[in-house]
Amino acid sequence: MYDLNGKVAFVTGAGSRQGLGRSIALRLADEGADVAISDLRPMALDGWRGADGVAEEIAAKGRRSLAVYGDISDPAAVDGMVGAVVAALGRVDIFVANAASATGPDRVPVVDLPEDALDLTLAVNVKGTFLCCQAIGRHMVARGGGGKIIIMSSGMGKRATANNAAYSSSKFALTGLTQSLAHELGPAGITVNAICPGSILTDRIAEIAAATAEPGQSVEQAVAAVVQDAVAQTALKRLGTQDDVANLAAFLSSDQSDFLTGLAISVSGGSVMI
Repeated sequence: MYDLNGKVAFVTGAGSRQGLGRSIALRLADEGADVAISDLRPMALDGWRGADGVAEEIAAKGRRSLAVYGDISDPAAVDGMVGAVVAALGRVDIFVANAASATGPDRVPVVDLPEDALDLTLAVNVKGTFLCCQAIGRHMVARGGGGKIIIMSSGMGKRATANNAAYSSSKFALTGLTQSLAHELGPAGITVNAICPGSILTDRIAEIAAATAEPGQSVEQAVAAVVQDAVAQTALKRLGTQDDVANLAAFLSSDQSDFLTGLAISVSGGSVMI
């Protein structure tokens, strides 16, 4: 366990029931942090209330919490969300840039890639993460006292595959952003690291399967094929879990990682070993 008592964390893209953002937010709350979360918009589906529901889960743990909404690719929306979190919770000590574009028409060969699909992927994953880190970095430097920034990249940000050029390009870009920010913010005592998950058992597995299904293949069959292929590529012969990622996020949020910065750390069961 890590001591995050008295710390305030902000996790973007945390409204999905089976997503990494929710798992990370709940783990940071378990470690003692007050946690704000964001998502693109409020949600009400099959009894799930999105970020509002996650905020209630955090509050049930005895921590202060806040749900905010906005488009991270919009500078005004980002400034508004960060301002709301600081106004409600006092500051941000830990920031997890987890929000990302949904899987969709970008998962095709480059020669078939629609320009608008490329633009959306880069706008959310690269520009959106940049804007969030810019706003949080300004806040952390101004208030003093250091901080922790964690950028969610991907194993595909280290090793690209066919039909994933837009997504991989966006995640490779986040490695460069992580390293530049680590140099720039290090003198202020702020560490910046990236987490690069491999195939993790989240709702994104179904999104990827649906986007890459062969003609005549059901979503269930496509999911099974994606899982089988992912497991075969790992040294540990299993999919990763949300806890595997949340464990690393908790460590990088703690003072036990104070001398680590500029890293892109794989959580892939050995499918990516760099």
